[in-house]
Amino acid sequence: MSATPTLETRDLTIRFGGHVAVNAVSCAFQPGTLTAIVGPNGAGKTTYFNLISGQLKSTSGQVLLHGEDVTGLTASSRTKRGMGRAFQLTNLFPNLTVMENVRLAVQSRAGAGLQLLQLWSHRRDLIEKADSLLEQVRLLDKRNATAGALPHGDQRKLEVALLLALEPDVFMFDEPTAGMSVDEVPTILDLIQAIKARGDKTVLLVEHKMDVVRSLADRIIVLHNGQLVADGEPAAVIASPVVQQAYLGLPPEGSAAA
Repeated sequence: MSATPTLETRDLTIRFGGHVAVNAVSCAFQPGTLTAIVGPNGAGKTTYFNLISGQLKSTSGQVLLHGEDVTGLTASSRTKRGMGRAFQLTNLFPNLTVMENVRLAVQSRAGAGLQLLQLWSHRRDLIEKADSLLEQVRLLDKRNATAGALPHGDQRKLEVALLLALEPDVFMFDEPTAGMSVDEVPTILDLIQAIKARGDKTVLLVEHKMDVVRSLADRIIVLHNGQLVADGEPAAVIASPVVQQAYLGLPPEGSAAA
């Protein structure tokens, strides 16, 4: 295991007025691991993600990437340093084609700029890279479709392709299968499993579906009322009383059922 975690939060906290949405969460994430972040609605999972990726500014605490304090950096600066985020809601260029969306991400990763009208006949390598990514997410046959016209499930797959194109060190997935049909889910889960299997990437996953968590995660952390209340191997965490009460909504041991 690496001496320096790929990603770490130290006492990460954010307050909205008198409400503490994330409360002094300290956690380290190593390469080659997939950590599922679970908890009831309003537990602070997505807020924690937003603090890590830079969409929100913390009240106190730190975010470290490869040991470097990135707490004061913008979301785009964190992305350039190797942090990739797929959102709960799709984050695409809706008026561009599927291919153009992925091509822009490939261009950005290659340092080739973001010009839409640039002649690409001499950069066939980048076009082939984009097509390869579309094939991985099963969207190659829709490469010329407008992104905004895609069904929701295909938009989620396209966003994963954009994330893959950026080749980050940290992959952050916020409910990646939300709104997808049963038939579409395996494509996304297989891609996430393949990222984890590479062994050099750190994967964080916010997910409500416990069957998805069980199939992918080798670690679960549980947030409740903004606090980290459990952290460990999936079977042990799921069976723990604090998770049974906080996440599954079961009454505390010895209390009368309502």
